[in-house]
Amino acid sequence: MATHSSRRSFLKQAGVMSAAAAASSALIPTPGALAAPAAAALPAAPGGAPKKAVLIGMLPKELPYQERFALAREVGFEGMEVNTIESPAEAEAIAKAAQAAKLPIHSVMNSEHWRSPLSSADAAVVDKSVKGMLTSIANAKLLGADTVLLVPAVVDPKTSYQDAWTRSHKVITERLLPEAEKQGIVIGIEEVWNKFLLSPLEMNAYVDSFKSKYVQAYFDVGNIVFYAYPQDWIRTLGPRIRKVHLKDFKLVQNKGTFSWVNIGEGNIDWPEVRKALHDIGYDGFMTTEIRGGDKAYLTDVVARLDRFLAGQPPVTPAPPSA
Repeated sequence: MATHSSRRSFLKQAGVMSAAAAASSALIPTPGALAAPAAAALPAAPGGAPKKAVLIGMLPKELPYQERFALAREVGFEGMEVNTIESPAEAEAIAKAAQAAKLPIHSVMNSEHWRSPLSSADAAVVDKSVKGMLTSIANAKLLGADTVLLVPAVVDPKTSYQDAWTRSHKVITERLLPEAEKQGIVIGIEEVWNKFLLSPLEMNAYVDSFKSKYVQAYFDVGNIVFYAYPQDWIRTLGPRIRKVHLKDFKLVQNKGTFSWVNIGEGNIDWPEVRKALHDIGYDGFMTTEIRGGDKAYLTDVVARLDRFLAGQPPVTPAPPSA
């Protein structure tokens, strides 16, 4: 099973390893961060009640799967996302843990697409990527998930933007979509630092070009903060959004530094993001994809999500000392 660090291996390509190393410490809740005052929830809207989910890698790894799922449910999460599972025995253990805890697995995060991009010119690399996605689709079917996250292509010095589009589109259409449609599993296309699909208009065009309800968007709120506004992407993607990832991003422009931070401690305007989700009537899962921790830490993450869902900032700074 891939880890959260493998999920961010693209940072090596971007030449920002030092920033990635600093991110883990930045994700620890800021001392003195206080809960925002309670406030009335947003007005009800059809499909306007997103559900809280957690990435399995955020849970204490020393615990057996059944205890991890029970902990996630206890602190208030309503769903789980897992990574690609190669071992059939491990997949069965995870399925049983989810059932015992009555905590559904809603999505599988494919693990092979960074190591082996679908956009590669090397047929062997593409074959490996396809195998990983087919395993992820099989995982989703077994676990009762309805979506598999896919980073469709990576633009690099050897892969042009046009090649990334054309190659990935061909492979998805011919080798992945037929199996996804057969199994009833949505391929969720995610935007991330892969130098591809750099605007919501491009994402719309790419998703729509497959002409299938089994290709939709998996929107990550934090991934586009470097160059765009998540609330704008949400409204532009609209009903194409199948799933949402939540994390925060802090950019200090005058110092030229940036880092992944805990929810509510970065540059994202969370009340505006909530309004945007409300506007499109999103009622799917929102999965936290941040640093993990113990029960107290996870309880705090859920509290931040609850305040976000109520239309409030997840945290507010502590008042200055006298």
